[in-house]
Amino acid sequence: MCSVVGIYKNQNAAKKVFYSLFAMQHRGQEAAGISSNENGKIHTIKDRGLVTEIFTEEHFNVLKGDMAIGHTRYSTAGDDSILDAQPVFAQYGLGEISIVHNGNLTNKNEVRHELIKRGAIFQTNMDTENIIHLIAKNQASTLQERIIDAVNAIEGAYSLIILSRTKMFAIRDRFGFRPLSIGKIKTGGYIIASETCAFELVGAEYIRDVNPGEMVIFENNEMKSIQLFEPTPKKCIFEYIYFARPDSDVFGKNVYETRVEMGKALAKELPIDADMVVPVPDSGVASALGYAKESGIPFELGIMRNHYVGRTFIEPTQEIRDLKVKMKLTPIKHKIAGKKLVVIDDSIVRGTTSKRIVRMLRDAGAAEVHMRIASPASIGACYYGVDTPDSEELIASRMSVEEICKYIEADSLAYLSIEGMLSSINDTKSEYCFACFDGKYPI
Repeated sequence: MCSVVGIYKNQNAAKKVFYSLFAMQHRGQEAAGISSNENGKIHTIKDRGLVTEIFTEEHFNVLKGDMAIGHTRYSTAGDDSILDAQPVFAQYGLGEISIVHNGNLTNKNEVRHELIKRGAIFQTNMDTENIIHLIAKNQASTLQERIIDAVNAIEGAYSLIILSRTKMFAIRDRFGFRPLSIGKIKTGGYIIASETCAFELVGAEYIRDVNPGEMVIFENNEMKSIQLFEPTPKKCIFEYIYFARPDSDVFGKNVYETRVEMGKALAKELPIDADMVVPVPDSGVASALGYAKESGIPFELGIMRNHYVGRTFIEPTQEIRDLKVKMKLTPIKHKIAGKKLVVIDDSIVRGTTSKRIVRMLRDAGAAEVHMRIASPASIGACYYGVDTPDSEELIASRMSVEEICKYIEADSLAYLSIEGMLSSINDTKSEYCFACFDGKYPI
C-alpha cells in the first residue's frame, strides 16, 4: 500500500513533502521518512509512527533544499525495524541516492540471493533495498542507465521515486498496479504522489499520471519521459474500494464518485426490505449513499467512528485489529434499536471485523442486520502490495457466502458482482487486476 511523494524544484520542499504525507497518512501508519537535497547533499530523517509524531520544526532545519521525497510505510515486505522504514539512502560510486517505493517485488528473493553472491551486504529486509544495490553495482556511466538496468531486473508492482544530487526520477511498472500522479505547483516545480489528495495542500494542479512502464525524469527544471516497457495495464481495483482517499482521482477517476456508483449497483443487484441504510465508516460511507439513493431507503449514520484510531485492516496483527475495532466503532443505539438495517461495507477480508460489527448492532437493539458488500468476495492473496500473503487468511477463500453469513451472525449477506463493479467504473476488466476476486494473476 504505502504512499510516496516527491517535490522537485520548490522552496521548502521537505515541508511540502511533510504536508503531502499527512494527506496520504491513510496509506500507511507504521513509519514515515523524508529525504531532502540541499546543494547535492542528501539528508534523511525517518522513524516509526505517524507523520505528525515523527517530524518537528527542528527537523526542517536539517531537511533543506528544493528537492525532497517522502514515504509512509505499510509493510508487505520486511520487518517492523526502523531500518525497514523508507526512504532508503545510500552513498555509491556516482554520489548519493535515496529511493521510495510503493508496491511489492515478486522476485525479491531471487534478486537478493544473486546480489549477495556478488558481494552485496544488506541492512534491511525490504525489497526496496534490492534496487539500491542493483544501481550501485551497475557499471554504467550514468544514473539513468543504471536505473533502467535495475528496473529491467525486477518484477512485480512498483511506483518509485528516486532522488539524486541533481535529478528526480518517477517510475511505474508496466502493469501500473499502484497509482502515481504528477502535478504542477503554482509557485514553481512539480509534485509526484501516490494520490492527488496531496496536491491541494501544496497548491498543485494535476497534469497526468505516470504511465505504466514509463520513467519520468525531472532535470534542469524540466520534465521528460522515456517509455521503458510496453504498457500492459493491470491497475489495482482495490484502490477504488478501500485504499485511496475519496477526494483523490486515481487511475483517471474520482474515488468518491466511483464508490457511490458501486453502492448504486449493489442496490440494483441486491435489494432488501429495510428501514435504513447504515455505512461502516469511513470506507463504506460513499457506497452506502449510493445504495440509499438507488433504493430509496433512508441513509443514517448508525455507527460512529473515533477518528483517532487508525485503519484496522492495515494493522499487522489480528489482536491489534480486534482491539481497534472496539475502540473505533460505536453504535447510536436510539437510531438503530428495533430497526431493520442494511449495513454497507467496502469489503470483507478476514471476517472478524464484520462479526464484531454485527454483534455490536444486535447488542444495540437492531431487529435485523443485512450485510451488503460493495465489492466481490476476496478469494485470492495479493502479491502486489497488499498484506494478504496467505489466502487462508481470506474468509471467502474457505467459506461459502452462506457459511460466512452464519459466521458473522448476519440475517443475510451478499456481495457486489464483478460485472456490477465494472459497470460502476465504466471501464473494461482488461485494464484492472482482479486477482483478489478471480484468482487470475498478471504475474
